Amino acid sequence: MRGSQVGRRFVALCAVLLAGLMVPLPAAAQEDGARPQGATLRIGLQQQIDSLNPFLGYTLASTDIFRSIYPTLTTYRAADFEVEPELAEKWETSPDKLTWTFHIRPGVKWSDGQPVTARDAAYTFNRMMTDPAASTANGNFVENFDTVTAPDEGTLVIRTKTPQATMLAIDAPIVPEHVWSKVTDVASFTNDQMPVVGSGPFVLTDYRPEQDVTLTANPDFWRGPAKVAQVQFIQFKNSDAAVQALRKGDVDVVQKLTPAQFDALAGESDIQQVKGQGRRFFEMILNPGAANSENEPIGTGHPALKDVRVRQAIDHAIDRQALVDRVMGGYAQVGGGYLPPIFGDYHWNPPQPRPFDLAEANRLLDAAGYPRGADGIRHTPQGEPLNFDFVLHGNRSEDIQVGEFVKRWLSELGIGVELQPVSDNQLNDRTTAGAFDMVISGWSANPDPDYVLRLQTCAARPSPSGGGNTDSFLCDQQYDDLYNRQLGEFDKAARVDLVNQAQARFYDQAAGLILFYQNSLEAYRTDRYAGFTMQPAQDGVIVAQQGYWGYYGAEPTEAAVNGTSGTDYSTVAWVLGGVVVLVGVVVALVFVRRRATADTRE
Repeated sequence: MRGSQVGRRFVALCAVLLAGLMVPLPAAAQEDGARPQGATLRIGLQQQIDSLNPFLGYTLASTDIFRSIYPTLTTYRAADFEVEPELAEKWETSPDKLTWTFHIRPGVKWSDGQPVTARDAAYTFNRMMTDPAASTANGNFVENFDTVTAPDEGTLVIRTKTPQATMLAIDAPIVPEHVWSKVTDVASFTNDQMPVVGSGPFVLTDYRPEQDVTLTANPDFWRGPAKVAQVQFIQFKNSDAAVQALRKGDVDVVQKLTPAQFDALAGESDIQQVKGQGRRFFEMILNPGAANSENEPIGTGHPALKDVRVRQAIDHAIDRQALVDRVMGGYAQVGGGYLPPIFGDYHWNPPQPRPFDLAEANRLLDAAGYPRGADGIRHTPQGEPLNFDFVLHGNRSEDIQVGEFVKRWLSELGIGVELQPVSDNQLNDRTTAGAFDMVISGWSANPDPDYVLRLQTCAARPSPSGGGNTDSFLCDQQYDDLYNRQLGEFDKAARVDLVNQAQARFYDQAAGLILFYQNSLEAYRTDRYAGFTMQPAQDGVIVAQQGYWGYYGAEPTEAAVNGTSGTDYSTVAWVLGGVVVLVGVVVALVFVRRRATADTRE
């Protein structure tokens, strides 16, 4: 009798436990308890984040985060890249174009509750003007500023040294003075203490280096909260792993797809391809003789590449159409001018481009004094074989393929090439230090071309103490003159003409060879997201926009909100747990029944 009561109580206890396990838990409770209710937009990231410090970070991955967490004075409209108000709701300029007055939007708050005022903007720009480290990423925007003041909390007054046509295109994150005024050394400040105080549609709330970055929706964003609770950038070593994660439902959006990956996703259930116009140019830099702002040589560039004839000879040895067809599978446009065709007003193509012509390349090399030996190898005037290193992104298949093509083509000229695939950050470090002969580069241009144009000026080179943000180390007075003239030209047609002349000069110098303009190939899961705000509206993209529209306007499905798609490892664990308990209950029943039988016999 006693044994039967214990057995019934045991069975009842197991039944209660099993019932408890079978009750579905809220998505937030299934994880760490800290995730807010709502959908998480998971982006597959294939580029390393160089810095979370908005004064230092300049890679596309970093700037994409900054645009989501920090305000700017103005922004670019999603539909067509036209300038529209952001933190500054309106502005005016003096008749001489030297004084600009911005009126700061009232009622905007930092994520810690402090008000965003004109003093924050004045502090940010003054810090960039006076602290060389703070000017690393966006110093070009304030280089021509004379004074920046905030006569009251709602008014920002900027006086420039000379008229500056780019005053409505200052794409520099504005930081909270009450936080950053306590930072004594910008160069060493990592800005990774969570949560990071910001004022964009999202707040940076978690960062695990080489793993992921989490942004949480800002409920007090002045445009209203986003439709998703979080945006998470998940780091992948390569695009193959990112694509597999998309197929499994472990990420919602992937970018930087190779043509083969993009084609392979066609027709797959719950996956939508996105072929967008790219803002990026794919560039091969030939080190023209890296030097700092004091004209002191730095780096390891081969002296032969200081000769423009050698650089032009290499350009003649590159078949751009073959790269577009065989590397990019047709998802690109043959390169020429510096600025990509998505910004049609400023896109320029050389009227007489250097064609793929190995005979002309050989002629130029002979004339430059690099003859072939009996073995077919070209030699320097000192008798050394002419060899170049070629630094590539090791995680990008297009870099590797371009490298192999270039190596083969230059071998036909008698030039040796050593391919050196490295990580993103290693490539950035070597490029900044001038420690290369040839390197793959590329920038995503802004609608206003000033930022990327300035990268090729003498002023962009690093100072002896560091900083700077140069692309090719080109320092050419004729280019600089054209750059400065376009900066002060307010007539659109006249400015376009000057920008085109600057691009022509850059093309002639052949320090940066624009190989192609690639399409932005993305894909997303339709079972979790019904749509995104594209930029531009026609043939636009989701990721790495000139703004935050893609993430802010993401429309989650019910499955995304409830967290019921993808490999739900927590659910799997609960099911397995339930199975284990169920087996335990059965075993217990058998045990109790046998015990009851034994008791009866006794």
